[in-house]
Amino acid sequence: MSKYWSDFVHQLEPYVPGEQPKISKLVKLNTNEHPLGPSPKVLDVIRGEADERLRLYPDPDSGQLKDAVAAYYGVQRNQVFVGNGSDEVLAHLFLGFFKQDKPLLFPDITYSFYKVYCGLYQIDYEPVALDQDLAIAVDDYLKPNGGIIFPNPNAPTGRLLPLSEIERLLQANTESLVVVDEAYIDFGGDSAIALVNQYPNLLVTQTLSKSRSLAGLRIGLAVGDAALIDGLNRIKDSFNSYPLDRIAIAAGAAAFEDKAWFEKGCELVISQRDWLDSELSRRGFESLPSAANFLFTRHPQHSGESLAKGLREQGVIVRHFGKPERIADHLRITVGTPEQNQALIKALDTLL
Repeated sequence: MSKYWSDFVHQLEPYVPGEQPKISKLVKLNTNEHPLGPSPKVLDVIRGEADERLRLYPDPDSGQLKDAVAAYYGVQRNQVFVGNGSDEVLAHLFLGFFKQDKPLLFPDITYSFYKVYCGLYQIDYEPVALDQDLAIAVDDYLKPNGGIIFPNPNAPTGRLLPLSEIERLLQANTESLVVVDEAYIDFGGDSAIALVNQYPNLLVTQTLSKSRSLAGLRIGLAVGDAALIDGLNRIKDSFNSYPLDRIAIAAGAAAFEDKAWFEKGCELVISQRDWLDSELSRRGFESLPSAANFLFTRHPQHSGESLAKGLREQGVIVRHFGKPERIADHLRITVGTPEQNQALIKALDTLL
């Protein structure tokens, strides 16, 4: 603390990111990073961009990346916004769209940064409880609101909301913005970007950190109606006109262009997720159905805290949230490489 802090800073409750351990030789399954590295074409592009041009400012519009995203999803360039990771994109849209007279609605068990943004921007919000199966129930959101946001698949549960349910929500909620946060959509769902031309109050956010193996570059995006994107650009240019450097812009575009590598990576994660789910089930674990690159699981005879501690002692790190009470015994386990997943199972066999 400092005497120079304002009262506002004292009141903030910052987001706590997943641990990035400094110890080597750990099996790191706690932050949902991709087990496969970036596309070789992406790495070639990065090497090609690392030259004397770094003395120049990058394109403030990130046009090369926007064109690649627009071509991939079949939308117009003016329907695409990009930023320094999806967290920055989310921060801009919270500030620009959710400071309303009515509360923002989001799940009570979800990405914890939503609550942090509400504190940062002093946005009124109302958590909506997941149902008894830890799933999002659309009917619970059909009430007055100043906006709605949820991840799909949800995090940390991994559960997917079908596009038909998202469309039902959009049809019943035309007076406020609905944001679908699709950090994990490529591992088992259909993107709501397919609906943006039908619903001007829909905004879809994504990241290149997960399915495109670029967590280290910090690239996020949003796709929606051109008027929504214009609003985000106004905020971006009032905060930082150059959120993406030239290397990130070129690498992000290359990642969207190399569909074969992207599909290979998704297939690896899905097949390993299925294997891991089966192996955990054989050992008595109860996992939620996941459309993400992780499993949310519990063992009825062991606390989540004890399992997380025991795994760490054997060099395997998973994510244990501990609260709220409904998920206190759950672990969120990232799907790793086959070798990492086998190491996890071996460690669990020792514990159990």
